[in-house]
Amino acid sequence: MLSVKEAAEVARDANLPLIVDAAAEQDVYTYIEQGADLVIYSGAKAFEGPSSGLVIGKKKYVEWIRLQNKGIGRAMKIGKENILGLAAAVELYLKVGPEAGESIKKRLAPFIEAVNQLPYAKAEMVQDSAGRDIYRAQVSFDADAGLTANEVVEELQGGSPAIYTRNYQLNNGIIEFDVRSVNQEELELIIERLESILGS
Repeated sequence: MLSVKEAAEVARDANLPLIVDAAAEQDVYTYIEQGADLVIYSGAKAFEGPSSGLVIGKKKYVEWIRLQNKGIGRAMKIGKENILGLAAAVELYLKVGPEAGESIKKRLAPFIEAVNQLPYAKAEMVQDSAGRDIYRAQVSFDADAGLTANEVVEELQGGSPAIYTRNYQLNNGIIEFDVRSVNQEELELIIERLESILGS
């Protein structure tokens, strides 16, 4: 598979713009530095803003994107609140930066230990599958629990407040907790809810 830098060279040779869908990526500089013409980020993922998107790139191509405001993109236009929320999130992100992996691991360790004290639950720390400096708690459940991972997720989402998990491996009976936007009080609430669900 080509690196972004190699793909940019191919695109230049073909006189085509290179667009990188960076989704939840954290670095707002690297892809432009590697030669991408446009880079698209989710405002609600690494930036922890509202549902929105951020496009960074060369002026010519950004102007093309802006034309969508008059075309098909109009139907998907976000409101002023989302724009202001995204602007604030990006400003904070650039000022503070993402949480370091070591910090995430330090906060995750007692959470994982607490989950492993619950009946039928097994938790471990896993690194992001793309190799980023992001760590999550991966939780599975014994067959004796009488609940599937799907049912645990439904119980978590159906409570008040609703708790949403990362469910990329739900079909394998695994749920993940991404704690980057979660404080200590909220982590304790998750433990209490899991204890209640598994205990009942």
